[in-house]
Amino acid sequence: MSKRRKIGIRKGIHIIPNLFTTGNLFCGFYAIIVTFKGRPFYGAIAILIAVVFDQLDGKIARLAGASSRFGIEYDSLADLVSFGVAPALLIYYWALVAFPRLGWLAAFLFVACGALRLARFNVQTTTADPKYYTGLPIPAAATLIALTVLLYHRLGEKLTTEHIAILIMMYGLSLLMVSTIRYPSFKELGLIRRKPFSVLVFVVSSLVVIVAEPEIMLFLFCSAYVLLGPLNLLYRLYRWRKIKALKAVPDEKPNIVRS
Repeated sequence: MSKRRKIGIRKGIHIIPNLFTTGNLFCGFYAIIVTFKGRPFYGAIAILIAVVFDQLDGKIARLAGASSRFGIEYDSLADLVSFGVAPALLIYYWALVAFPRLGWLAAFLFVACGALRLARFNVQTTTADPKYYTGLPIPAAATLIALTVLLYHRLGEKLTTEHIAILIMMYGLSLLMVSTIRYPSFKELGLIRRKPFSVLVFVVSSLVVIVAEPEIMLFLFCSAYVLLGPLNLLYRLYRWRKIKALKAVPDEKPNIVRS
């Protein structure tokens, strides 16, 4: 007994953060159930609620100093269900079933890349820059899938779900998750601290726009975040090539005319 105390074995877990993680897991499981019942709209809503729970459990754990290895592993398992399996099944039964082989392969690739993304994140937790994520976060990928379903529901019969663009989107999201492209984490925004008045105006204006057309605006915001990584990479490559080209140009020496 004393030996176990000496090596620092602690019993018990933090209740509140893990309850939020359980709420995340519940929403993911519920999304799967309603997807099988042919209600993709409610499945998409459940995934978005799971995103909210996922954000809250991490913030509460950090604020309360309740972060633990158990919480990190439990959160990853819940994320794999809510943001990997649930959106993959949702998008498959909603749209990809029209593509017999490529459809289910796209859904499986999304789950596999999501699992790899979570495993890499857990390994790099202590070494990665907190300002950036390596690869597209799996909650962002799942959010875009859920918002795509809600956008189609908002537009009614104007669009058909049997579209090649949805298939391409799934393959693209899968590859972005396992890529090395950096995405901002927004962990150090510090909205609690004092900010310029213009920041408050921007936040309020954004909320008003989102409330006016939530499905459309949230889809656009999420799409912008997903595209931000590749666009930033292209910009950095452009600057790198431009600097390299400037260094390759030799300095021109002035011609000296001798009499």
